[in-house]
Amino acid sequence: ERSTPGGNAGEAAFHLLLLAQDLEGYRNLVRLSSLAYREGFYYKPRIDKAALRQWNKGLIATSACLGGEVCSALLRRDARNARLVAETYLDIFGPDRFYIEVQKQGLKEQDDVNPELVQIARRLGVGLVATNDVHFLTREDHEPHDILCCISLNRQITDEKRLKYPSELYLKSPQ
Repeated sequence: ERSTPGGNAGEAAFHLLLLAQDLEGYRNLVRLSSLAYREGFYYKPRIDKAALRQWNKGLIATSACLGGEVCSALLRRDARNARLVAETYLDIFGPDRFYIEVQKQGLKEQDDVNPELVQIARRLGVGLVATNDVHFLTREDHEPHDILCCISLNRQITDEKRLKYPSELYLKSPQ
């Protein structure tokens, strides 16, 4: 944990999903968002675990996607650290407000870490939630999204080394 909301530029930043469960949670989410932009901004808004400890009431947290701290540790083949990170979030949010998140969107890395995420959830006694990253509304929106990404990054659609999102990152129906 860092003692300042922004930490220093050399430290890694990870994804974390926060949801407001009530009005107090909404107020804390707004407070954390403001803090992230005012004091933690370094290329993107950021907060640290000390801020989460202070302003976590009414918030639900999930371990997030492959960009989350738990998954990042698993991708580095560091299962011990992944468990320790999950335990830290469990300590901050408690067993009723922290969930391990799994996703299946056609990425080998997700298929690799999902069984380990299930084990962590079982070992810690926390809930497991299946989610989907959503970057565009329908599967058909993948191509326009890809073009917009090229425009924003000043890249050509023919550039094979450019950022390209998987086509499965659309909003899935309940079915």
